[in-house]
Amino acid sequence: MSVLVFLLSLGTVCRVTRFITKDALAAGFRSRVADRFGDDSQPAYLVSCGWCVSVWVAGAVTPLAYWAGHAIWYEAGATVLTLSYLAGLASNWLD
Repeated sequence: MSVLVFLLSLGTVCRVTRFITKDALAAGFRSRVADRFGDDSQPAYLVSCGWCVSVWVAGAVTPLAYWAGHAIWYEAGATVLTLSYLAGLASNWLD
C-alpha cells in the first residue's frame, strides 16, 4: 500500500466515523439503535463511540484499499471523503 493510499484511507476512516457518530444526518440511525436497544445499551454506545466505530470502519476500508487502492474510483472517493474531513477540521479552527 502506498503512502497516498494509506493517507486517503485514513481520511476516509476519519470522515465515515465522524459521520456515523456525530453528524446530524446520522442522528436518526443512532436514535433508532437507542430506541430499539435502550440508551445505555452496548449497541447504542457502539454507534456513538468514535473509537468503537473506527475499528469497524477501518476493518472495511483496509481490505478495500489493499485490493483497489490505486483504482481511480477508490482514489476519487477517498479523496472526496478526506477533503471533507479536512474541511470540517479547518472550519472548526477558523471559527
